[in-house]
Amino acid sequence: MTESEFLDLSDAIFARIETAIDDAGLDADTVCNGNVLELDFDGVKVIVNRHTPNQELWIAAKTGGYHFAQKDGVWLSARDGAEFFATLSQVVSDAAGEPFTLMA
Repeated sequence: MTESEFLDLSDAIFARIETAIDDAGLDADTVCNGNVLELDFDGVKVIVNRHTPNQELWIAAKTGGYHFAQKDGVWLSARDGAEFFATLSQVVSDAAGEPFTLMA
């Protein structure tokens, strides 16, 4: 994928995350600034970042840092093969203190 396609895709993913947080009624402040989407759950932060040179999506949370690259249309972790949206759902649930699911 081209850099432009990656940026468009990651912008759409960031917007989808923000909408899902709002639709779920979670008490969170969301701030998107360039390559970074910050989710703040009363002081507990989850950061979603895009790393354009490697065309990866990164998640930083209390439980650790995660890197995801797209393979066959699915964002998978380089470390353990976990799927991006499943991992994001878990870290947001942990940060928010209530269940949250965002499907791929």
